[in-house]
Amino acid sequence: MSADKKPLTFAVPKGRILAEALPLMERAGVVPDADFHDKKSRALSFACENNDMRIIRVRAFDVATFVAHGAAQAGIVGSDVVEEFAYADLYAPVDLDIGHCRLSVAEPAGEPDCNGTASHLRVASKYPNLTRRHFEKMGVQAEVVKLNGAMELAPGLGLASRIVDLVSTGKTLKDNGLIETSIILPVSARLIVNRAALKTDERVGELVEAFRAAVQQLKAA
Repeated sequence: MSADKKPLTFAVPKGRILAEALPLMERAGVVPDADFHDKKSRALSFACENNDMRIIRVRAFDVATFVAHGAAQAGIVGSDVVEEFAYADLYAPVDLDIGHCRLSVAEPAGEPDCNGTASHLRVASKYPNLTRRHFEKMGVQAEVVKLNGAMELAPGLGLASRIVDLVSTGKTLKDNGLIETSIILPVSARLIVNRAALKTDERVGELVEAFRAAVQQLKAA
């Protein structure tokens, strides 16, 4: 690393995507040090084996914010987050083909589907923008109740008649008496980069190409 350049900051999300992302990161040369794997550690910033980079581990929505504002130059996050925020300074050049799930609408099983007739619905979700856009296309005004978890409780407690949340197997919905009624968006993990950093720092472009190559290698394996 040249003396006038700071290490790149690479943001990764806590949770389900990270375990799948680590093999790709390793192939692309983004290898966190041993402290990253210490489950007892509360640290959020970690060194890399490549001293030209550091890794920060934050909530998925915050990955997009750090990268969009240039505090991190690149990161990994689900396409649901990319679409929810639609930051102008955020570019998602590589579909990593991991973290597959879907963003869906769900409602209590056995209730009549009134999506086609209701003009107003109350929907619980942590995706207010995607939720409103989805229902607007149907001519329905969605009042979004913002929740960050335990979404499945909302209909049963009268907080909302619908929820919009990520669905993988659908088991959590079923266990809570809900059924999936429509899919808003298929979701997979993406490499995201800051547009300005991509234009001004050649290392960011090299990172994009390294991840493209890593995805192709894993597909061919």
